[in-house]
Amino acid sequence: TCLHLPMPYLKFQASHLFTGTEMLDAGHVLVTTEKGEIVAILPREEAGDDVQQLNGILSPGFINCHCHLELSHMCNRIPEKTGLVDFVFKVVNERHHPEEEILAAIEAAETEMLNNGIVAVGDICNNTLTLPQKQKNRLHYYNFIEVSGWLPAVAAQRFERSYEQYKNYQLQTPNSKLQTSLSPHAPYSVSAELWQLLGRYFPGKTITIHNQETDFEDALFRNGTGDFMRMYQLMNLDSSFFTPTGKSSLQSYFDKIKTAAQALLVHNTFTTEEDIQFANRSTGNVNWCICINANQYIEQAVPPVELLRKNHSTIVVGTDSLASNHSLSILDELKTVSKHFPAVPLAEMLQWATWNGAVALQMSDELGSFRPGKKPGLVLLQNITGETVGANASVRRLL
Repeated sequence: TCLHLPMPYLKFQASHLFTGTEMLDAGHVLVTTEKGEIVAILPREEAGDDVQQLNGILSPGFINCHCHLELSHMCNRIPEKTGLVDFVFKVVNERHHPEEEILAAIEAAETEMLNNGIVAVGDICNNTLTLPQKQKNRLHYYNFIEVSGWLPAVAAQRFERSYEQYKNYQLQTPNSKLQTSLSPHAPYSVSAELWQLLGRYFPGKTITIHNQETDFEDALFRNGTGDFMRMYQLMNLDSSFFTPTGKSSLQSYFDKIKTAAQALLVHNTFTTEEDIQFANRSTGNVNWCICINANQYIEQAVPPVELLRKNHSTIVVGTDSLASNHSLSILDELKTVSKHFPAVPLAEMLQWATWNGAVALQMSDELGSFRPGKKPGLVLLQNITGETVGANASVRRLL
């Protein structure tokens, strides 16, 4: 029998329907309310009249698990291929611009993400400049208030500064699409004293960290050598207090974030199979975020996608910032993944970008899949042939 609907409903039929976890064929119709709430997925013969016919793949909206929206004004300001140390040094020293310029860039970057089919963002925050834009509730955000401080002497001061921002985000975003946590920047920028102050705020939260973005991060922890020592010298930081652990970077800190509801490790460009197995074995809630275009921009490297897949890892996708990328587009990230790792099936990549991301950001009650009652957004992917996301693939937001 046909579905008899008491109010205006929208019905969509396309070449394929990706549910968030499964690719269905053209014999299925997605039914939503006009406001985008999912009603049902029906066989075509039960869907009745007024079905919109579309060419392409229908998918839930994309989840961008790693972004620095506050750096949007630095688009094209840092050259490609600098390597991480020089990139970080340039961000720290060149990010200060007139506030109106920064706010305008934030708004434009958010609009770009909306147009690119993104519905939620895991966003790194070192200030409150993105708050006015986020309060418009155009996108869902998980705000990661970034905490850093390599010197033990500044741990309390750095923590207090970040905690004030954390309270600001919580106070100014009640009943909105925003969640917030205090998150460590990276293993090489957080002292043991600062880790201790942070740890009590991890339970129940998604905690993110920049992980093994360079090949010399492990050298710092294994034996106190490598290019990070040069960075500390550039920044006039006395690292004589630091005692190497003799272990990899990941194995040196990972126990500290195991109490989080979800752990979100970002970049992982130089993560080894041993470390992947160590983290996956330690907790069932670890998510590996790949930002392949930023890795290409900074290091001319790619993350170990096949190693992650081989070890049944949960993969999610991020764009990083416009300081280290030419666009804020999850589809552009998938194009690059497909180019370097053509064996990855299309449905698997789309699950990284939808359902997996929604779970990682604790937003799966509303986003990430076409389950009745949810409002996950609706996008149409076009010009995708077979399993490959080629250069001509495009995305259009429908809801």
